[in-house]
Amino acid sequence: MGDVQRQFDVLVIGGGPAGVAAAVRAAEKGARVGIVDDNLGLGGQIWRGESAEHGADESTGWLGRLQTSGITTFCGKRVFHQPRAGVLLGEGTEDLLELGYQNLVLATGARERFLPFPGWTLPNVMGAGGLQAMVKSGLPIRDKRVVVAGTGPLLLAVAAYLRKRGAQVSIICEQASWGSLARFGVALLARPAKLLQGLQLKRELAGIPLVANSWVVAAHGDQTINSVTISRAGRSETVSCDYLACGFHLVPNVELPVLLGCQTRHGYVQVDDFQQTTIPRVFCAGEPTGIGGIEKSVIEGQIAGLAAAGCTLEARTLFDEREKARRFARMLDRTFRLRCELRSLPATDTIVCRCEDVGYARLQGRTSWRAAKLQTRCGMGPCQGRICGPATQFLFKWNPDSIRPPVFPVRVENLGVLAVHPEQERSVMTGGVE
Repeated sequence: MGDVQRQFDVLVIGGGPAGVAAAVRAAEKGARVGIVDDNLGLGGQIWRGESAEHGADESTGWLGRLQTSGITTFCGKRVFHQPRAGVLLGEGTEDLLELGYQNLVLATGARERFLPFPGWTLPNVMGAGGLQAMVKSGLPIRDKRVVVAGTGPLLLAVAAYLRKRGAQVSIICEQASWGSLARFGVALLARPAKLLQGLQLKRELAGIPLVANSWVVAAHGDQTINSVTISRAGRSETVSCDYLACGFHLVPNVELPVLLGCQTRHGYVQVDDFQQTTIPRVFCAGEPTGIGGIEKSVIEGQIAGLAAAGCTLEARTLFDEREKARRFARMLDRTFRLRCELRSLPATDTIVCRCEDVGYARLQGRTSWRAAKLQTRCGMGPCQGRICGPATQFLFKWNPDSIRPPVFPVRVENLGVLAVHPEQERSVMTGGVE
């Protein structure tokens, strides 16, 4: 079955920092390794193209090691189903893959969370990371007026990147309070490397206002955005712009792990000390186990790759380093936790589910994600709830009920491979997020 059939000792799904690190460490220990990513090149958002300024040397090193390690790469491919244990199905633009494995490392990364507000569906309203990715891919940004808003260090990195490419960044709106940011700054004194990165960003952003206690209330424009209204310390202010780069944290991509039966807790995949999930010989690393940035992802990827290759003693030497990265991740979470005022952003006619054109008013009064899907088709469109799901989870505290195959939309000719035995169908249906 399929155009390509391959068998691997270690199969890695996801070509970002965690996946690359896992693949390299496993291959360097003699394992036969394959890595799959849906982008045309490896590196993920952080290491893609012109890799992040502060991580260029690290990305060059890891990607260079990958190229010399004999790893089989499948770029531009998406894994969408597991027909039986030890086998995954994926597809590219024209081919179908059947990939067998002895050990599996899931490094599926994360995506941006979008919160709906009036005007958020206007052209040129983008995720912060999304706009950065488009500029890396060639979108002209020179002399364009950009407002950057949301929360977290990603905003600063994106603003600095856009400015270097000639954008006129008008303002950076951070929803966290000055008190939270001050405590975060003090905590960085104990982390010299992070502090140096922060100081470098501060120099690169000199002259651009960074405003705490601030968020976008509405975007305005006819054919495209031309201005935004922001809440700035409780006062409304309108700022002209050509682009709005807006992001409210990252959401882990746990759909494939859940489909495989991996247990989750608070939305993240549960793993043991060696990054093994609740499914034997299935490991998980990076953002799906907890949002924490590149340092945590690379360390967890190495541990998962080494453990999958049977080198648990060497993997154990990275435990202390991983704990430091996890402590920093917990500090990030406390500092940039979303404030409850953001739940009041949507107006009654604000679209929440863009695929199915479902407005906020139609979702009010629903009791669960399942009820909303049944009665409004929210989450039933092509993105399969990847955008509106996290938004409604924040707005209404709903949780997804299950993940069903295919994980991504697939070509009609490949739908036949989704036929499963009743026992497997029941096991798939029991997967869920607590």
